[in-house]
Amino acid sequence: MEETRQMKLPAAAGVWAFVCLAGAFAGMWRGYGGPAFAVALACFGALFAVQVGFAAEGVTDGLAAAVAPLRAALPILPFLVYLTYAVGAGVLEWKLAALAMAYALAPGTLLLTADRRAEWCWQDYAAALCIWLPVELHVLQRAFPYPASGLAHGLWGAYAISVGLIAFLLVRRLDGIGYRVAWKQGWGVAVLVNLTWFAVFAIVVGQWIGFIHFAPSWERARALPLVALGILVFNAWPEEFLFRGLLQNLLSTSMGSEVAGLVIASVIFGLAHLNNGQFPNWRYAMLATFAGLAYGSAWRKTRSIFASALVHAGVNTVWYALFPTIARP
Repeated sequence: MEETRQMKLPAAAGVWAFVCLAGAFAGMWRGYGGPAFAVALACFGALFAVQVGFAAEGVTDGLAAAVAPLRAALPILPFLVYLTYAVGAGVLEWKLAALAMAYALAPGTLLLTADRRAEWCWQDYAAALCIWLPVELHVLQRAFPYPASGLAHGLWGAYAISVGLIAFLLVRRLDGIGYRVAWKQGWGVAVLVNLTWFAVFAIVVGQWIGFIHFAPSWERARALPLVALGILVFNAWPEEFLFRGLLQNLLSTSMGSEVAGLVIASVIFGLAHLNNGQFPNWRYAMLATFAGLAYGSAWRKTRSIFASALVHAGVNTVWYALFPTIARP
C-alpha cells in the first residue's frame, strides 16, 4: 500500500513565505504601509506560521511532546501576538483586548479540564463552540479593526485557527482531526468526484432557486489567482478544520456512526450560513448543507482536511469566477 506523502517543513516554510509576501503586496497595492502595517504583517506571519507549520510532517507530535510540561500556559501565546498587533497598529482598547484574551484562553482552559481523556467529552464540543461562535456572530472580528478593506480577514482568521490548533493539537491532542497537508493515491478521485457532483448540483439548483446566475467577467478573471489562494488559505482551510476535523470527527466518534456524523455536521454547516446576507438566507443554507456533504465525504474518504479544503476552495472559486450571487432575500 502506498504511503501518505505529507508536506515537509521546508515546503511549509515556502508556503508561509509566499502567502506572507502576497499579503504584503496586497496591502501595499491598497495603500497600506509604514510601521503599523509592518507590525500587523509580522503578527499575521507569526499566526500563519502556526496554521501552515502544524500541517507539516512531524511538527505537531514533536511540539506536543516538547511543550507537554507547559501545556497549561500555551493558550496565552496567541493573545501575546494580539497584544503586539494592537499596540503596534495603534488599535489597543481594553474591551477589544479583553475579548481577544477570552477568545484565546477559553478553548484551551476547557480542554485542560478534559485531563487527556482518550475519547470525546463535553469539553471538546464546548471548546469548538468557543472557537466558532464568536466568529459566526462577527464578534471576534471587532478586535481586528486594522487594516480595513477586508485585509483584516487574514489576521482574525489566522488568530482563530491558531487558537483552535493550540487547544486541540497541543493541549488536548485530539485524535482523528487529519490536520495535515498530505497526499495519497486515490485522494485525487475523492476530491474530483465530490467537487464535480456538488458543482453540477449547485449550478442547476442554485440557478433554479434564484440564488446564482451565470455571469463571468474579465475583472474577476484577472483577480482569480490571488482570490483562489485567499479562498483556500483564509476560508476553506480554517472552516474544514472546524467543521470536518473537529465537529464531524467528534460527532462520528460520539455517535458511533460515520454517516450520522457526516449528515449532522453538514446540516450544522448549512445552518451556519443562514446569516450570510439577509437573514434567514435559506437558499444559501440549503446549498451549504449539500456542500457540507461533499466536503465531509472527501474528509471521510481521506481523513485529511487538505482534501476537503481543496473541494471547498474549488467550489468557492468556481462560484466567484462564474456564478455571482443574486442579491435578494
